[in-house]
Amino acid sequence: MTLSSPNKKQDTLIGRLVVEQGLATREEVQTCQARQAELAKEQNYRSIADLLVENGHITKRQVERVRAVAEEQKEQQIPGYTLLSRLGAGAMATVYKANQISLNRLVAIKVLPQKAGTNKEFVERFYKEGRAAAQLNHPNIVGAIDVGEAPNGRHFFVMEYIDGETVHDRLENGGRYTEQEAIHIITQVAKALAHAHKAGFIHRDVKPKNIMITREGVAKLADMGLAREASDAQAAQAEAGKAYGTPYYISPEQIRGELDVDQRADLYSLGATFYHMVTGRVPFEADTPSAVMHKHLREDLVPPDHLVPELSSGVGEIIEVAMAKKRKSRYNSAEEMLTDLERVAAGEPPLVAKQAYDLSTLSDLEKGGKDSPSTIQTKKGAIPLSAQNTIDIGAASLSQRLMDPIVLGLAAALLIAILVILILLLRG
Repeated sequence: MTLSSPNKKQDTLIGRLVVEQGLATREEVQTCQARQAELAKEQNYRSIADLLVENGHITKRQVERVRAVAEEQKEQQIPGYTLLSRLGAGAMATVYKANQISLNRLVAIKVLPQKAGTNKEFVERFYKEGRAAAQLNHPNIVGAIDVGEAPNGRHFFVMEYIDGETVHDRLENGGRYTEQEAIHIITQVAKALAHAHKAGFIHRDVKPKNIMITREGVAKLADMGLAREASDAQAAQAEAGKAYGTPYYISPEQIRGELDVDQRADLYSLGATFYHMVTGRVPFEADTPSAVMHKHLREDLVPPDHLVPELSSGVGEIIEVAMAKKRKSRYNSAEEMLTDLERVAAGEPPLVAKQAYDLSTLSDLEKGGKDSPSTIQTKKGAIPLSAQNTIDIGAASLSQRLMDPIVLGLAAALLIAILVILILLLRG
């Protein structure tokens, strides 16, 4: 009588997991395996987990945890890959670190949960992410390797494994980025977006969680789950009126569910991410997602250099143009934003942002009306637009000067003083 094949597989898996999780050394596991073989000859069958506990290498509680992981990995088996550990989990999917057996290389595998696998919309979006990523070959985009359905019915997406952390991870730990660090990362993401946009894709969910940083400092844009081809009119029509994106970083046109969302929506989200990185806080905060989105639509942005005075004015200008409420006032392309990022990184003022800002301000001045801004934000605070006109538009006429509120006030005070003097003289 010999150990059954399933038990051998289970013992092998548990032995590997124990070593990977640092609970026991490889030598300790091998010693227990040798003892297991000796006992088997005497018709005494013991599991590797029991022997590890008996020899004091691990505790019973640790065995329970390892067995739970082993059972989970058994359920998630994907042909051609060996799951090593779980990297993270969310409502939409669980991501595992795995080994691709044929090439003996580490990969990351995103697996849809069983419930989501029965939802046609989730499954279609999942495969759409794989197809979109497969068409994008760029050093700053997480590469796609495979997508499919395992024999157990689980849908999976295999991608490049990134040994590092996300921008979100650092921000969550209170790690605000320096200006130069943030510019370095945002520049790389802008290059990734330029590539995606040129290929006809809009990401639609640029945010800190979707920007991964390798140990070498290379930024990688991930998660093409909401990506859509710019020319896909059918998809645009189906999504009309629905807000797709993450509230803290979503563009106004995505909130409104507009049909013609284009690359400028990604630039808005990149600007919002840039803002969060250099200030340590999101652009708009509120108690509910809907309240946050309302602020994206209606509330003026607090300039980043008001929160962090040491930031250069160039960074502030780039962010404010990228996050303009009206997309015609934003950068037209990722390449334009890259031009300014590279200039500011080199210690020069941004070129495109200044032009966009000046043209937007002049356009609003010419139109007037309810859509025109009532103030211009500067480092000194909010300056009334009328005062900005006097400073920037040119010298005022004599009649304009006489109608100035301060002049009128002084004139009124002088007139009252003269009247008081006349009354006193008459009484005297």
